[in-house]
This record gives sequence, structure tokens and C-alpha cells, in this order.
Amino acid sequence: MSRRGEILAEMGLAPIWRLRRKQEVPETQEAHPPKPATGWIELKQAVPACTACGLHKSRTRTVLGVGDEQADWMLIGEAPGAEEDRLGEPFVGQAGKLLDSMLAAIDLERGENVYIANVLKCRPPGNRNPEPEEVEKCSPHLRAQIELIAPKLIIAMGRFAAQTLLNTDASIASLRGRLHEHAGVPLIVTYHPAYLLRNLPDKAKAWEDLVFARRTMASLR
Repeated sequence: MSRRGEILAEMGLAPIWRLRRKQEVPETQEAHPPKPATGWIELKQAVPACTACGLHKSRTRTVLGVGDEQADWMLIGEAPGAEEDRLGEPFVGQAGKLLDSMLAAIDLERGENVYIANVLKCRPPGNRNPEPEEVEKCSPHLRAQIELIAPKLIIAMGRFAAQTLLNTDASIASLRGRLHEHAGVPLIVTYHPAYLLRNLPDKAKAWEDLVFARRTMASLR
């Protein structure tokens, strides 16, 4: 079986584990939210210093994002989980391994022309759903990332990412399979890898979304 076949067999997917550990940004203490970032240096200082919502009280580390800062592809999830909070990197653990396999299935690799981020930069306690105020307070950080990266295509992974970026309460089912737009950037909706680990039959639908994304990217070049 070819390498591609082995990958697709387990999406079906026999995941290719290529997790990388980025250097962690040290936490600093601030009594007030930082000013909006105007560049990567400012953003990488502003996120660890942010106290705009109550999540700063329980976080271990902020999770800004990881990858190519001039990437064509930008993947956005909802919020860090326990491992992300511990390591300071998005999409690690089993969900991260599945994401890496999903990327490999369309000839992509974490860190190479791909940037991965979340709507929230701090973990909600107990991995609960993000609250509207938290999303609102954190949105300037994500908005700055999108502006700095200027991706050709955004993939919103999971309901909260899709609903936040598209300003809608529509379901994933109704948003999949169509090309949307956020801040002038084409956007495609798919399932979050953590959801796919719990709902294996929907891996086939996620593969359809990835094929659609690859075809869309080819048309943008």
C-alpha cells in the first residue's frame, strides 16, 4: 500500500505523527488588556500578557498558534485543551495526531505553508464551551493573526470556530460543502478533529471537506 493509501486507510487513517514542540513564550503579568497588536512581535507579547477575560486566571500557558507565518493555509479551531494549555501549542495529543494525518492526506504538513490557531488563546476550565464574552475579548488576537498571515484559505474546524468566524448560529451540517468568506478570505467549514475521534463515521465527511479545500486552493493560485 502506498503512503497515501496508508494515510487514507484510517480516515480510515493511519496517522502520521509529526508533532513538533515550539519554544514556549513566557508568561508575563499585566493588570489590564494589552493594546491591539500591529505586528508579530507585538502580538507575541500581547497574548501572554492578556487579562481581558477571566480565563487568564486559570490558564497554564496561552496558546497563540503555530506554523508558517506567511502560510497560504490557515486552520482555526475553538480553544486549547488540557495538553495545549500545558505545552503552549494548538492541536496536540490524539486530536493533533489526527489533524496531522488529515494534512498529510492532502500533501500538507504542520509548519510548512500551514498556520494553526484557535479562536480562544486560553483554555476554558474543564474544556467547557467558550462563552460569548470570552470570544469577544479574544477576537482581536485572532483578527491580528489573520491580517498578519493573510492566508489564501481558512479552514474553520468545529462548530464554535465556524460560528464565530461566520457570525452565525447555523449548524456544521448546513455550513459544510460551501465556500464562505471571512474578512475577504475564502473559508471552508469542517469538523474538529476531537469530534472526529468520537464520531468515526464522520471522518468520510471530513475527507470530502479536505478534497473540497484542496480543489478550492488550486483555483486560487
